[in-house]
Parts: sequence; structure tokens; C-alpha cells
Amino acid sequence: MSGHPTPHKVVVIGGGYAGTLAANRLRRRDDIDITLVNPRPEFVDRIRLHQFLAGTGQVTADYGTLLGEGIHLVVDDATRIDTAARAVRLASGRALDYDHVIYAVGSTGVIPPSVPGAAEFAVPVAEYESARRLRAKLDELRPDAPVTVVGAGLTGIETAAELAERGRRVTLVCGGALAPSMSAPGRRYAARWLSRHGVAVIEATAVTEVRPDAVVLADGTVRASAVTIWAAGFGVPELAAASGLRTDELGRLLTDETLTSVDDDRIVAAGDAAAPSGRPLRMSCYAAGPLGAQAADTVLSRLAGAEPATIGLAFSGACVSLGRHAALRQLARKDDTPVNVYVGGRVGAAYKELACRLGVFKIRREARRPGSLFWPKGGPRPEQPVPGSAVTG
Repeated sequence: MSGHPTPHKVVVIGGGYAGTLAANRLRRRDDIDITLVNPRPEFVDRIRLHQFLAGTGQVTADYGTLLGEGIHLVVDDATRIDTAARAVRLASGRALDYDHVIYAVGSTGVIPPSVPGAAEFAVPVAEYESARRLRAKLDELRPDAPVTVVGAGLTGIETAAELAERGRRVTLVCGGALAPSMSAPGRRYAARWLSRHGVAVIEATAVTEVRPDAVVLADGTVRASAVTIWAAGFGVPELAAASGLRTDELGRLLTDETLTSVDDDRIVAAGDAAAPSGRPLRMSCYAAGPLGAQAADTVLSRLAGAEPATIGLAFSGACVSLGRHAALRQLARKDDTPVNVYVGGRVGAAYKELACRLGVFKIRREARRPGSLFWPKGGPRPEQPVPGSAVTG
């Protein structure tokens, strides 16, 4: 009599939307030893970080409520993927052997070193630890103390709106245009809401220096700022490059259309840190779930000796919350280009809240029923790499 076959070892690096869903989906087979590595002991619902720092919502969840039975959670930092030894090296000194890796390290906030004082005096909003710092700083301020939000994308708008609705005196410095990913009608709607709620929106001017109590703009204007929140731009952890794997210029793992690393077919990427064919999808919770599911399916296909499917995801638009009682739901074509149609007000807010709830709901459903996530396929992607995604060695 032969014993039980040795289980396949899969290490998922990153416990965000993509990694957690991927880990749950791998349970479609019962002969996989699944380990999830994450630096925090709790799941962070990142799309609510602007609520957390403003004191209007919670942002963490117990992994015990999210992960299916049998998944091992290791709270540690992955420092290198040792492809020769097939082991993930951890900051604690441990090493996790693997047959396959799902690389789902996510994204981080980035403060450019070219802006004097920004690294010292501005605080990014993209991660739980920095959002907690901001919440503590805001709690120490008078309600009328000036707050500056740098960045006119969705994160910057949501942060400025949340704080303004709480009575804060907010300036939003755009650098370029307000809400550049939205349609012209959508941008006008957001601008009207911000204006009605007292947010000073400064377009076409960048912050060139951050001081402890002020920001300096490109035209030389100095504006008082008791706290400066940086919401302009994202980066990714350097784990792929540190492991000798090819990345795009931002550091996302370069993969083929099945999300498999171009350097090692045992490593599959998901979420914000994936750059399929050097043409990454928009960093978003919307894309993270399907990418996590696709990464898990690619591993499952390889274990079954089948050819993995290629990535396909049709976008439908984007949501930006405007405080707790309004939001902008921008409709878009499958390729993520906006159309001149949006839903605003309380209906938009209800849609936005539903979208936020679905992010965690889909992970929990995948834990109960592995393989349950479906997503709209299609969505043509550009034939050339998107700006900022050139391949680097």
C-alpha cells in the first residue's frame, strides 16, 4: 500500500484582496498545502483607508473570518524568493519551501524624493500604518487647522471629501487636472461637491516643497498646512527585483498573459504588482479579485497538466466617494475609458458602499465555495505598454 501523495506546496505572498482570494480559490484541490504570508496579522480593507483616517469607518478584519479551512497564515515579511532553492526567505530567518508562488504583494504609497521636505513632513495614505499616523495627527489638531491633500486622483478626492464633510479646512492640490480618469461631466460634478463643502481645489499647480507647517507651490505661493497628506502616485514593493526577476519600471513583476513570470513558470503574479506583457491593469480593488482568481487558476491548471487561460477583464467604470452621503459612479467602456455618463448623489453613495462591501464579501464567499468568483471577460487592452510600465532588467 502506498501512502498519501506529497501535497503540492503553494506560498501566496501578500494578504490583500488578490492574495487572500487566490489562497481561498486554491482550495478547489485538496492536495495543496497553502501558506499565506502577510506582514500584518489582520486584513486591511484598503479602499476604506480614507474613512479610517477621518474617523468615519473601520478598516481591518480578522483573517479567521476570511480564510478557508486549512490555509496557514504566516505573519512575516518576505525578503527574497530564492528561485534556485525554491524557497521564500522571510525577515524572521525562516524559509518556506514551495512548488509554486503567487506573488500578490500589492502596492504602496510613494513620496517622491525630488520634493524637498515631503519625505519628512508629508504622510502617505495608501497603507494602514500611515493612515493610523494621520488619524492620530488629525485628532491632535483644532477643527479649523488647515489640512492639505496632495493628489487629484480618486484617493486624494476621497480623502479631501471625507475630511471636509467632518468640518476640516481642506486644500486639495491637484498638480494637473482634478479627477483626470473621469469624464468631463463627472469632473464637474466632483468639483461642484468639493466647492460646496469648502474644499479649496488648486489645479495645474504642483507642490514643490513641504514644510512642517506649510506647503510651497510651483508658483511660489506658501500655504499654511498643519498636516500634509500625500495621495499622489503609487509604487510596489521591491521583492521581485530583489529576487532577480524582471519587472517593469515601477517594479511590478513582468508576466505573460497567464500571469506567469517571464523568468520562472513556478511564479504567478496577481493584483497591483502584476504587469502582464508590460501592460498592467489599473491598480484597483475591482481588478484585484479577478487577478487573484486568475493566478490561482493558472497554478491549478499547471498542477493538472493543462494550459492556463489568458487574463481577460472588462471594466465597467469607477467609483469615488464624496463623504458619507454622496459619491460619483463613473461609467466606462470595457477598456476602462470613461463615457459621458455618471451617477451621483445618494444613489452613487449606495452603489459605492455596495462596491466596497463586495470586496470582502467575495473573499468570504470564495472561502466557503472555492471557485465561486466570476467576472466580466473581454476588455481590450492596449497593444503597447502603458506609460510608466517600461520593462527593466
